[in-house]
Amino acid sequence: MKPLFSQAPSVTARFALVTVLSVVLLLVDHREGLLAPVHDGLSVIAHPIRVIASLPDQIGQIATEITTSRRELIQENRRLEDRQKLYQARLQRLDALEVENIRLRSLLDSSYELDRPVAIAEITAVDLDPFNHLIQINKGLRDSISIGQPVIDADGVIGQVETVSPFTATVRLISDPSHGIPVQVNRNGLRSVAFGTGRTDTLAITSLSNNASIEVGDLLVTSGLGGRFPAGYPVGKVRRVSIDEGQAFSAIEVEPLGGLGRVEEVLLIQERGERRE
Repeated sequence: MKPLFSQAPSVTARFALVTVLSVVLLLVDHREGLLAPVHDGLSVIAHPIRVIASLPDQIGQIATEITTSRRELIQENRRLEDRQKLYQARLQRLDALEVENIRLRSLLDSSYELDRPVAIAEITAVDLDPFNHLIQINKGLRDSISIGQPVIDADGVIGQVETVSPFTATVRLISDPSHGIPVQVNRNGLRSVAFGTGRTDTLAITSLSNNASIEVGDLLVTSGLGGRFPAGYPVGKVRRVSIDEGQAFSAIEVEPLGGLGRVEEVLLIQERGERRE
């Protein structure tokens, strides 16, 4: 038996047929809602697929939010750390100013106890090699500073002016190995000379006999001999008295009272009648 049609419908005819059926079904569904159950069923089936498909985007958004929040927290932490460092620096500066004010107040208070006018000077340079203990101060000839002028701090004798220029002066400390200062024991008036040892924490007395009345803890003050240092200014305290029977003189160590090597401001004792800075 021969087939009714010698060949199958063409692709175009098939497409047209499908299109017509689709339009008809859409019209019928729109009017009658016959395909609503099918739509609902397909929606239920497709929902998990849509959820799974949207997961990468949601994860990306969450990751972006977490990264942004972490970056903002890091930046805020850095800002807080910088602010803390700034406040710490300001506190340190305030502490330094407080210490400086206390030191200057002590220095000024000590100057009021002196019976001579004084000039206050700041140290601008320090040379503490073993053979030269020198400091430079910011006062000179224009401030009536003169060679040999005694220099003290709030606690005791520091040294004396050695050279002077118009704006600065050089002071040789009493700890200099070439320096000697006439002293006397405050307890009994016993006189001697304290020499520098090249160490800022030690002076030496080598000219007192073994039977001299000097003891550990004795206060030594300037004796006034030599005319450079006025009498009565504190120099140091006896730290050690070593007696060797085979030697004629005792070896006496003295701890300076002045802040040799650590002082920042000094007082220069002036002659009566000189101006006071």
